[in-house]
This record gives sequence, structure tokens and C-alpha cells, in this order.
Amino acid sequence: MKKITAASIVLLLAACSTTPKTDSSPVSQPNETKSPPVVTHAAEKITPVSSAGIDAKKLADAANLRESELRELQRLSIYFDFDKYAVKPEYQNVIQKQAEFIKAHKNDQVTVEGNADERGSAEYNLGLGDRRANAVRRNLELLGVSATQIKAISLGEEKPRLACHEEKCWQENRRDDFVHKLN
Repeated sequence: MKKITAASIVLLLAACSTTPKTDSSPVSQPNETKSPPVVTHAAEKITPVSSAGIDAKKLADAANLRESELRELQRLSIYFDFDKYAVKPEYQNVIQKQAEFIKAHKNDQVTVEGNADERGSAEYNLGLGDRRANAVRRNLELLGVSATQIKAISLGEEKPRLACHEEKCWQENRRDDFVHKLN
């Protein structure tokens, strides 16, 4: 067995060895300066492209694209009318985009955070935020998102986007936000 292994190694080394090739350019004229012969090896002629390098670049590009898409999705919110939790038709495209991303990334866990403005009691606003978050959760499920990938929570009035005490701030604070976590 040792002899077979040794013979295999010798044959392998002999097959991998290369012999230098010299430049076979025509004979130079007397006035020309002669350059030394060019020596090349067979291994130098082929520049291997590492498939690991290409795969790593593709993976990095895909990860950057996914992160960019994720940042954009997390900036999208769904806004509600005063004291309401029905999702308005103009926000169906936001829910559709969220659903497409979540379904495409089975390792994604999204938290829908229901928010309310400062008017009303803390308990009432927590309940309203919960109803808003669950309304969006149900819409996501209707679009084919697995219930195991969605978590609905209420923040009530505790996470205002704007802190003024007028309608423009209250409108901004009556919303659902999306927080994605890729496992």
C-alpha cells in the first residue's frame, strides 16, 4: 500500500510539473539589441478566477441590497384617523411591500408597533395601539405572511414621533411602525 501511495505521489508531481518555454522570436539584426528570452510557465498563462471571491461579492451585494430594502421598509408607517384603527386604502401598498419582504425572508420576524397620540388615558391609548397593530397584522396574514413571523405590540402614547400638542403632531403619532429582525 505504501508503494502504491508513493508511486501515486510521484506520478502526480510529474504531471503537475512544467517546463519553461523560451521566446522563439526571429534572429535579431546586427544593429538591434537582443533582449533576454522570455520564460513563461503554464500556470502563469491562466489566471484563475476564484469562485469563492465571486460568491463572496454576490453575497455581499445581496446583503447590502437586503439591508437597504430593510431600512426603507422600516421608514414606512401606516397612519390612522383619530380614534380609529381601520387601515385606510392608501396604505395597502405599504402593507403589500412589507408582506412581500417578509414572505421572501423566512428568517424575518416583524414587530408591528401600534401608536396613539397623547389624547385619551394611557390605558385607552394602549388598547387603541393594540387594535391598530392587530389590524395590520391581520392584513399581513391575509397577504400570506405566516403568523409566526409577526408580532403585534402597543406602545400607546409612549413613542411619539413629534412632541407638539396640535393636530399636525397628533396625526404623525397615530401610526403603526414596522421593526424587522432578520435571524
